[in-house]
Amino acid sequence: MLFHIKQTHAPADCPYGRGGSRSLFDGDHPGVKIHGYWLAFPQHTTFLVVETDDVGHLQEFLKPGAGVAMAEITPVSDRPVAPSS
Repeated sequence: MLFHIKQTHAPADCPYGRGGSRSLFDGDHPGVKIHGYWLAFPQHTTFLVVETDDVGHLQEFLKPGAGVAMAEITPVSDRPVAPSS
């Protein structure tokens, strides 16, 4: 399943110079595949599209930023909804 993640942090908690925004998630977690990664540096926001079929893997993936970042997680799909009959 695909998930869109919007991860934000307060300016005081910015990881710039201390590992960067990639330090707020575990990009090497074996249960999560990153399909896309984008930054909005002035807004202190990271956007990711990841794939996993286990919510536990998703939680472990985001654990490094748990103390300083907030994550909005939305399941997404590239398949349109089938029309109603």
